[in-house]
This record gives sequence, C-alpha cells and structure tokens, in this order.
Amino acid sequence: MSGAFQLGPLAIPYGVLLVLAAMAAALAVGWRIGREAAAEVEGLLWQSMAAGFVAARLAYVWQFREQYFASPLAVLDIRDGGWSPVAGAAATALFALVRQWRRPHVRDALWSGLAAGAIVWGLGALAFSIAAGDRQKLPALALVSLKGEPVNLSSFAGKPVVVNLWATWCPPCVREMPVLQQAQAAHPGVHFVFVNVREPRDRVHAWLQSRQLPLRNVLLDQSGQVPAKFAAPGLPTTLFFDAGGTLVATRVGELSAATLQERLRGLR
Repeated sequence: MSGAFQLGPLAIPYGVLLVLAAMAAALAVGWRIGREAAAEVEGLLWQSMAAGFVAARLAYVWQFREQYFASPLAVLDIRDGGWSPVAGAAATALFALVRQWRRPHVRDALWSGLAAGAIVWGLGALAFSIAAGDRQKLPALALVSLKGEPVNLSSFAGKPVVVNLWATWCPPCVREMPVLQQAQAAHPGVHFVFVNVREPRDRVHAWLQSRQLPLRNVLLDQSGQVPAKFAAPGLPTTLFFDAGGTLVATRVGELSAATLQERLRGLR
C-alpha cells in the first residue's frame, strides 16, 4: 500500500493508519459486545493481533531470507514495512481459535471484534486500491546532471525506472543509499535515478565522493518539481515505474534490501 499522510513534519504511511484503524475497530467492537456478555475480551484481542504481527513479519523475512540473512539486524527494523498480510491474518485467526476453545463465553465478542477489524482493513485496502487506479506517468521534467547537463526525466522510459528522491541531510536517505547502489549494479535492466532535492551541485558531488558511492544517474532538482509533481510528503520517497512509464508503487520512508527487492519484482 503506497503513499503517506502528512502530519506536520511526520509522514505516516497509509498502511500504518489502516492497521491502526482496524485494530481500533476490533477492540471497540470486542469491548462493546464483551461488556454486554460480561466477557473480558480485550486482552485476548491484543494477544491475537500480536501473534498476527509476529507471524506477518516472520513470513516476510522467510520470503526474502536471502536479503535478510545478508544483514540479520535488518530483521528487527520493522520500519522497512516488510509484512505478509495473509500470514498475519491466518496467524491471528488460528491463535484466537486455539485460545477461545475452552472459553465459550468470549467467542461472540472475540470473533465479532476480529471480523470488524478485518472489514475495516478490507474496505480501506479497497479504497486505496481504487484511489491508485489512475496511475501517473513518468513526467517530462527538466533536471540537471552533476556535470551541469540538462536531462529530461522522461528520457529514462523504455525500461523499468526507480526514482529515488533524497537529500544529503536526510538520515534515512543516507542509510538506504548503499542498498540502492547495490541494486543499481545488480539490475542493469532497471534505470535507477537519484534525484537530489534542493541542494547545490558542489555539496552533492562532495558528499558522494566522501561516501565513495559510484552512483549513476544522479540528477539535481533545485526547484523541488519532482516531489511536488507526485505530492511526496517527505524524504526519502521512492517511485517505481514500469517499462511503459506508469507509476506502479511508491515507498515513503527507508527501503531495506528486502522491501526494495519486493517492489522490483512488481516491475517485471
């Protein structure tokens, strides 16, 4: 699920907001029905959802185990947004089924709460999917290379394109840059374009030299026209276009090797 909600200086991914809304619905409905039946169900709901989160993360890690095994500590960094919703939903239901087996008085409240959460999640995911139906195209925006030469962003169409919006002062941008550099080297069939936002050419060049990052396709956006075009709520923001130049995914926030690989698969 792409995109984020801007709250002051914070950019909260829509997926996170949807999860919070689903959890709130599950707890509210479970509490209401449980109160009528004199059944305390909130703790069991929390436990079931926690089991789902753990399973969703572990399933995702296993799916992209090659990337995570190369950097084991990345398993703990859930900021990369790597989850398996299907595994999470299945684990939540299984945990609830086992725990309520000998507690028939909580069943109505428990399953009503979980159903409410699932409905909120499903409707929210459907709404976001419909909203994303009108996909943007790779725009014809004039940028500048580190050599001072004009480069049109649309000139990269014809292959899948990954456009990373970044700045040297942005800590998550800095952390994810080696991952993107390695992906650029490993995927010659994909154009990786690094659009620096509103920084002088000398500063960007010096920073890349100091980090010894051999990046190709580093462009300068002095006016901030690319983030404005795509309503990017913050940095880093990474845009994924298919070979036809159609935007198919957006990631707001830091990418890990696994979450980048997941999105690259979606470009095939």
